[in-house]
Amino acid sequence: MNMVEKPTQLVSKEDIKKRVQLLGKQITEDFRGKSLTIICVMKGCIPFTADLIRNIPIPFKLDIIHASSYINTESTGTVNILFEPVLDIRGESVLIIDDILDTGRTLSKITKTFQKYSPSETKICVLLDKPSRRIEPVYADYVGFEIPNAFVVGYGLDYNEYYRNLPYIGTLE
Repeated sequence: MNMVEKPTQLVSKEDIKKRVQLLGKQITEDFRGKSLTIICVMKGCIPFTADLIRNIPIPFKLDIIHASSYINTESTGTVNILFEPVLDIRGESVLIIDDILDTGRTLSKITKTFQKYSPSETKICVLLDKPSRRIEPVYADYVGFEIPNAFVVGYGLDYNEYYRNLPYIGTLE
């Protein structure tokens, strides 16, 4: 694949900004008065998480988890959790933020992993939901955009680590 190829825009920078603001308002209302820990799934979720947390004006703690299951444009079918959260989430309301809910394997493994830490509740927020590819019965509580079955890049999502810096979500031909 030619790395200078410009992806076809699927979701604009402006639409992302508006949706992130709305998600922030909804999350703020749902978690107001609760002890909240937000977990960012690395690396693709960094831009989304950064923008989203600026729209959540209630107190929360922030941690990361690193999980991987893709090589090039294909899921390997195996999810590797490379780094687990450091914060104690026992009794906490936990919000897992991920870039995309595709097959569901990654978020299924993460939520099962978190059960051993005994949070009071676990909810999921994703920028993109691709329900046509779902294998595991995982559903997000907060969704930015539902998208068709296409390989997407931009706003943190990558192809072999490229395109993460695009301000929009695009598809590669």
